[in-house]
Amino acid sequence: MGYPFGVALFILGILFTGISIDVILGSCYKANQPYYMKKYALLVGNDINNLVPNNSWKDLLHEIVDFCNARQLIRNFDNKPFPLLYEEIFLKSIQADRFKESDLKKFISSKVLQIAGNEIHDRIRSLPIRHILTTNYEFTLEGQVPGKSNALVEEKLYSVFRHYIIGSKRYWHIHGDCRVPNSINLGFEHYGGQLQQIRNYVATGTNYANEKVPRLPLTRRIDKDFITEYSWIELFFTIDIYIFGLSLDFVETDLWWLLTYRARMKYYSGKSIPNKIYYFIPKEYKEGSREKIDLLQANGIIVVDTLPGKNRKDYYQRVLDSIEKK
Repeated sequence: MGYPFGVALFILGILFTGISIDVILGSCYKANQPYYMKKYALLVGNDINNLVPNNSWKDLLHEIVDFCNARQLIRNFDNKPFPLLYEEIFLKSIQADRFKESDLKKFISSKVLQIAGNEIHDRIRSLPIRHILTTNYEFTLEGQVPGKSNALVEEKLYSVFRHYIIGSKRYWHIHGDCRVPNSINLGFEHYGGQLQQIRNYVATGTNYANEKVPRLPLTRRIDKDFITEYSWIELFFTIDIYIFGLSLDFVETDLWWLLTYRARMKYYSGKSIPNKIYYFIPKEYKEGSREKIDLLQANGIIVVDTLPGKNRKDYYQRVLDSIEKK
């Protein structure tokens, strides 16, 4: 059968069955990808934004404090985990001068939307891969502000399905995004809710109104070889993931839970989870991050700590060189 004739039959099959092409392409991760697509995903954190001045979390923190008129209310900024510090700023501020948290998140959204992209964003965008995950809220990785979300579920608060398709890539904003300010995951309460949604999807099952969402938890679907691409969560169990630019502090409770549960499924329950997860950290940070590295390795994460990171731009170029060689 010639290639054009086979494509024609495929399209006719879609038309007669009434199944959308997005469902066909997104439902079975084992389907062959285009020849130029590589079978791995990236999880990218905020540090790549720091190549441009005034894009750091500390800068944003001080702007949040000023917006909330909380400069005189908060002490010891540097010694508090950010999600709990966010709660302190918000709770003390609303006791002094009531306002809506939605207004605060709209302000945060407007600020992070001003973050400018750089050559690292451009290079990531050029990679021949289908999936880019990020904890960032803005759209510098996409290179444009996308339109309507392509998620299977319209999420107003949490981010299990949240993604945008641009060209051949899916950009997954796993901690919310600026188009939906209330989805921006900052506070301890929001982290707890996000973790609850992730745990339901993986361990106990879901009950979304959209019937396309699998009801069975991922733990049981893996046994049945029923894996989808409806959620970024499934990628942690199906394809190799390279994590960089992400400090992965212990306050990232949702991600640490996911890594831990995945490891328990693999090593304790004996589930078949053949993919690998890599975490990049500059070699200068190795000694100061020993506790984190120990815990990552206990969870089966491959830690790459050999690349020099004194120059941030050069470091991320080396990280991407290393990934492309694999």
